[in-house]
Amino acid sequence: MIRSNRWAALAMILLLTGPASAASKKKAVKQPAPTGNLESLLPPAPRYLVPQSVLSEVRNPKTIEEETGGRLGVALVDSKGALLLGFNRDERFAMCSTFKAPLAAAVLLGVEGGKFGLEGEIPFSKTDILDYAPVVKKNLKRGRMSMGELAKAAVEVSDNSAANLLLPMLGGPEGLTAFMRAHGDTMTRLDRTEPALNENVEGDPQDTTTPAAMAGLMGRLIFRDMKAESADKLRGWLNASTTGDKRIKAGLPEGWTSGSKTGSCGTAYNDVALVKSPAGDEYILAVYLDRPTVDAKAAEAAIAETARAALDFVGKAQKSGLE
Repeated sequence: MIRSNRWAALAMILLLTGPASAASKKKAVKQPAPTGNLESLLPPAPRYLVPQSVLSEVRNPKTIEEETGGRLGVALVDSKGALLLGFNRDERFAMCSTFKAPLAAAVLLGVEGGKFGLEGEIPFSKTDILDYAPVVKKNLKRGRMSMGELAKAAVEVSDNSAANLLLPMLGGPEGLTAFMRAHGDTMTRLDRTEPALNENVEGDPQDTTTPAAMAGLMGRLIFRDMKAESADKLRGWLNASTTGDKRIKAGLPEGWTSGSKTGSCGTAYNDVALVKSPAGDEYILAVYLDRPTVDAKAAEAAIAETARAALDFVGKAQKSGLE
């Protein structure tokens, strides 16, 4: 795959660079308006006008990638379903714990469909507790937790045992994959449970996603497929997450806010965030970094820098009026 030297060819995806002539404006108006359909993850008609001066200020993601010694993937989706920015956006990356964001969404949508209730309790024993399970460990004496408590723990602190306890209620890894297919994501796949899903063997498609697929899936779930109450509950869990302070959150431009679900596999550093601009516009930003040769601190700083560049760019763009 040939990698772009700019955000998935910034000018070709979002984007009209510089003033358009009267003829080009007329042609643009005839393009189909964005539908918000994330099933194909193909960019809809341009929704933004980006001055050349802004393009020249954007740091090349290829440079950030090279500085890490690894492979960087980025995708940004807006609330209408438009894929705005991307770099290596269609390459596969290990999900690590980022799968817990759609897992929590699947639980909430299961509640909406009457399959179970958030108050329904799942029993567990000492054999269900993995090395990293801070919330479930605290409830061992109790021996049971509600689905709502488990979903909250899986997102907010990335509790591995909480995720494993929820998966059977959704049909296991295969069931979660089917859920993602049902919501328009043809790429993301979960094959194993914690901790095996973190293996991240190079070239192995198991337990992987693409930045475009994950950003598109979470955008579709939060902005379109979930009822407002469910979407707000997921927003709350993401906003309360304690694991991403040094990743996307650390790179937010002034006035932006975010809530995210991180993932780390030892050889991978990921973050998928719901970000909000000072004007109140929401986006999903997915950043995946595979096999960096720098240490963890520098890897997280690269994710923050990538987020800052992407959101600064969008913040300086102007809506085209093609809604």
